[in-house]
Amino acid sequence: MSSEREILTYDLFGTATRELAREVADSGFRPDIILAIARGGLALGMGLGYALAVKNISVVNVEFYTGVDQRLEVPIMLPPTPAAIELSGLKVLVADDVADTGRTLELVHAFCEGHVAEVRTVVIYEKPQSVIKPDYSWRSTERWIDFPWSVLPPVVDPDALAH
Repeated sequence: MSSEREILTYDLFGTATRELAREVADSGFRPDIILAIARGGLALGMGLGYALAVKNISVVNVEFYTGVDQRLEVPIMLPPTPAAIELSGLKVLVADDVADTGRTLELVHAFCEGHVAEVRTVVIYEKPQSVIKPDYSWRSTERWIDFPWSVLPPVVDPDALAH
């Protein structure tokens, strides 16, 4: 099974984060804010924030995947979302774990465009079918990815939780 999947461990995640931060820094891009896409982009956004000395980190919640390879028809931004005016004139780095279809990244990129000084995107993995080519990516793969934070089942019964 592991030969059919891309396996990201926490150690490799640390390596990926540092290498991506170096790539961003070497490109000369100095973000004013990192906009992490929840949930997958949260850890990357935090790690890049430390590595790039960016304290201004914000989150945008986007729902698209509802299960393993199951998704909504289109991604939707969920509240609370940052107000576009709060991003006005800033250089924004949008972080997510993977550009699979790329539609989530495309949605957040479009949300920023026209309001910010510059927007760039960063992911750990990109897939060839993505509708958007991230500015920075650590690896390209066609495989399903096992992320260390989502490979194990929840420790609680998700159906028992009140939403």
